[in-house]
Amino acid sequence: MAGANLLALIDDIATLLDDVAMMSKMAAKKTAGVLGDDLALNANQVQGVKPDREIPVVWAVAKGSFINKLILVPAALLISAFVPVLITVLLVLGGLYLCFEGAEKVLHRFLPHADSAEEADERLNNLADASIDLVQMEKDKIKGAIRTDFILSAEIVVITLGSLQGADLTTQILVLSGLSIAFTIGVYGLVAGIVKMDDLGLYLLRKSLTGGYNSAQRIGGRFLLTAAPILMKVLSFVGTIAMFLVGGGILTHSIPFLHHLAESVTQLIPQIALILSIAADGIAGLIAGTIIAFALAVFNKVRQ
Repeated sequence: MAGANLLALIDDIATLLDDVAMMSKMAAKKTAGVLGDDLALNANQVQGVKPDREIPVVWAVAKGSFINKLILVPAALLISAFVPVLITVLLVLGGLYLCFEGAEKVLHRFLPHADSAEEADERLNNLADASIDLVQMEKDKIKGAIRTDFILSAEIVVITLGSLQGADLTTQILVLSGLSIAFTIGVYGLVAGIVKMDDLGLYLLRKSLTGGYNSAQRIGGRFLLTAAPILMKVLSFVGTIAMFLVGGGILTHSIPFLHHLAESVTQLIPQIALILSIAADGIAGLIAGTIIAFALAVFNKVRQ
């Protein structure tokens, strides 16, 4: 009797694990795009940090990301069970925040502002004084990165939860928890590798010169040194675009009016419906972010 009960328990566990693996694979596919945006945004956030502080900053943001998911996973399960409509509201607010951040970066870069020269001088002074301002700059970067991660993590959790509709609570908890841990380790492991590319290139180049001539090490070192700044610039650009695409995508999928408008746009040329859909998300994000940025600018002017 005990043996039969044990075999039944093992069979139940195997079935549960099989369901978890299958649903995890399905959820991972649906969140792949958001994960790419998460990687680009977080790699962009680490720019401007001293080389010897890059890994500690990435580690601090990764710890913040784990805390974010520790809050988001149980909160999403509770909201989904008791107030499911609130998830959509929170997603829209998060999408608007991402659009605003992207618009703020674009407007600050391309629109003239009187204090641009003063800001440039301040950045140079900060870089020259490592004992005062850089510490606060680093803290600000970490806080900003954790805030952005919170929004992207919320979307990942909600998308994952949406793909688990109909699954029992145990399966939902296991899939959400497992994917949250795996995604965090994967994203921030890649971010750490990206930001240390130049250090690895310099190490290989020095080793090829001091330890006897090694053409492979020399070529590899030069390639990494050349590719690192290019990759960071590309990720900076992609990260800004990702804010509009992710934020705009949340808006177009959550607000019925925008959803119908985006669908009508994609039906204009069915052959390139996917491209038109992505473009619609980006344009919606750009417009929403620009409106919020200008509204806040006017509000600040009036308040002052």
